[in-house]
Amino acid sequence: MKIGLSGGSSTVERAVEQALEAEREGFSSLWFAGAVGGDPLVQMAFAGKATQSIELGTSVLQTYPCHPQLQANRVKAVSTAIGRSVTLGIGPSHQPVVERLGYRYEHVARHVEEYVTALSQLDPEIPVLVAALGPRLLEVAGRLARGTILWMANARAVESHVAPRISKAAAAAGRPDPRIVAGLPVAVHDDVDEARSAALDQFGGYGALPNYQRILAHGGVDSPAEAAIVGNEEAVAGQIERLFAAGATDVWAAPFPVGQDRAASRRRTRALLADLAKR
Repeated sequence: MKIGLSGGSSTVERAVEQALEAEREGFSSLWFAGAVGGDPLVQMAFAGKATQSIELGTSVLQTYPCHPQLQANRVKAVSTAIGRSVTLGIGPSHQPVVERLGYRYEHVARHVEEYVTALSQLDPEIPVLVAALGPRLLEVAGRLARGTILWMANARAVESHVAPRISKAAAAAGRPDPRIVAGLPVAVHDDVDEARSAALDQFGGYGALPNYQRILAHGGVDSPAEAAIVGNEEAVAGQIERLFAAGATDVWAAPFPVGQDRAASRRRTRALLADLAKR
């Protein structure tokens, strides 16, 4: 199974350690949030120099604040420095964030389409994934990019909403089957209610954003806590397997701690994920 983890840390040194550990344990990828370390590409460059083959990607870089020419140049510089491609996950972010920066959020799908088109013209070798949750952006992702990188889309949302739309767009454009990187919080814990309570504390804020509200609704759930993958080893393994069966090509797991012994909780979750990554 192609299973990756959230990447990045408060320091470059720790980010490099994370990357080495993840590669050693057999994880396929690390996904660096757009704000990590001030600029995820910095930590990705250091992590890439220290590792051999693990995929490094952004999840995600905002489009509005960075001109596509600069974005392409930055990604090419990191890829050249480490000797292999990095994956550029991009997205328009959310209306309150964008308008706080002084931009208008109208015609957001057209903006992303123009942005991805420009990137492909500047450097067609950049592997671009679009953070596409709605129908229009899924069409753009399938037609113009390598695929999509998701957050808070459970197996039902992937199967009924994401996979059919992006696959149809890719096929119509004569492109290969798209990647669908499904990102979700994951915790291996015997008390499901306690785990969902912890998920609500740590990820509940996403539920206030309309884009996530819609993808949660496609998944038949009301909150990020319900979308999170939780339960004992057997239950979590089954939920991850269902994501792949629903059409995900990769799973990006964001392990989160439950209970008083946070370190032990993380170790238990990571141990299962590492085992699944070897299958």
